[in-house]
Amino acid sequence: MVNLADLFDGSAARRLDAHAGALAGDGGWGLMAQAGQAGWHCLLQHWPQAQRIGVVIGAGNNGGDGLVLAGHALQAGRQVEVIALADTPPATSLAQRAAAAFAAAGGTVAPFTGTLPPADVWVDALFGLGLRGAPRDAAAALVNALNAQPAPVLALDVPSGVDADHGAVPGAAVSATRTLQFLLAHRGLATGAALDHVGHCELAPLQVPEAAWADIQPAAHLWDAGRLAAMLPPRRRTAHKGDSGHVLCVGGNHGSGGAALLAAHAALRAGAGLVSLATRGAHVVAALARLPEAMTHAVESDGELQPLLPRASVVAIGPGLGQDAWARALWRDACHSGLPLVVDADALNLLAQAPQPVPQAVLTPHPGEAARLLQWPTAQVQQDRFTAGQTLADRYQAVVVLKGAGTVVCAPGGVPAVIGAGNPGMAVGGMGDLLTGIIAALRAQGVGAFEAAATGALLHALAGDAAAAQGRRGLLPTDLLAPLRQLCNPELSHA
Repeated sequence: MVNLADLFDGSAARRLDAHAGALAGDGGWGLMAQAGQAGWHCLLQHWPQAQRIGVVIGAGNNGGDGLVLAGHALQAGRQVEVIALADTPPATSLAQRAAAAFAAAGGTVAPFTGTLPPADVWVDALFGLGLRGAPRDAAAALVNALNAQPAPVLALDVPSGVDADHGAVPGAAVSATRTLQFLLAHRGLATGAALDHVGHCELAPLQVPEAAWADIQPAAHLWDAGRLAAMLPPRRRTAHKGDSGHVLCVGGNHGSGGAALLAAHAALRAGAGLVSLATRGAHVVAALARLPEAMTHAVESDGELQPLLPRASVVAIGPGLGQDAWARALWRDACHSGLPLVVDADALNLLAQAPQPVPQAVLTPHPGEAARLLQWPTAQVQQDRFTAGQTLADRYQAVVVLKGAGTVVCAPGGVPAVIGAGNPGMAVGGMGDLLTGIIAALRAQGVGAFEAAATGALLHALAGDAAAAQGRRGLLPTDLLAPLRQLCNPELSHA
């Protein structure tokens, strides 16, 4: 049985396809027939008035899926144009069978000559999982032509040119309106540059024998709003502030006092029972005026931080911290405290300068910070966000929240989570400070490190989506605080 929250890598998809074909005894033709039919039904559902159907095909099995779809369109009386790369006849037995069936139904295949005829909908069946690297020459030209024409595009399984394992887009890639995945959901389509190409993702699980799933394990799990109720149960009637923990936010160097204040505010809205803010003395008056619920302390030396540590349940350190002697002293004391940490911003940069394991910590790097922690180029982090996140988690023995489109959460030796929410309006300074406070609040309330990190990232992203209902441009971190409070109380949605 397919769990829609499970995400898989390409090797699992290929094994499942092979197992199912072997068990059916038809070499995979039954699956191809199902895939093509599912693609046709998807097209009919979303574009029922379309009369001119264009299909671009490659030589592999993805092209065969497209030919089966084209055959259904012909039978339904639609005008069908199938375009193939020149000099690339069907290269697999299944694609050859699909081509023969399409020809027997009266269909024709034309070579790509540099332009595409008009259509109401185009279907991308060029490569699917079969592509390695960027499309070249004529294939890239066909992808670019598909992107340049005005009609919507339905991608079958994977938008051509997108790496379904890692989410990278190494060259030309189809920008689909919708992507219909077959059998299982691909992890790479949920993160990174892939999100600019997949459009709306759907899954057609097809019918395969249960035995075909015997050794197929997910490579990641998609976290969406459905997770919140289980992660955030209602509080007991007899609960008191001590039950919800004490977050100590450390940061706010000269000129950056707002960052630590945002983290403290988010920690309170995410349910922490007590929040203290340790910051430069110059920021205390403003912090008290803005957030009187936080216990704000002027800390000008590490000696002034140390008395605050024994009272805390968790330390959130990094927002506005800086990298001067003051910052280094506070970072050292936080590391020596033995408390669970949530580490962000300049605290991550200090960690990168003197790497050490930080068990019980949650690290929240953006790709640039992750690159410094790994000593990789930032582009390498983005090309394989799963490997980057897992390498960080294993190296630092910490839970890692690799921020960005399709945030990835990794734990040492664990299966990653991918956050299925968020929007580009959140790309503004201060958003990460909120995330730090939210995760710290959940840790203070007794949630484990991985669950707090994934739940916190999900809450943050969903609050961003709720706030973006009024527009993405101009979205401010403080706009998330009201929907954050609502999301932290999922029982209210069922009241």
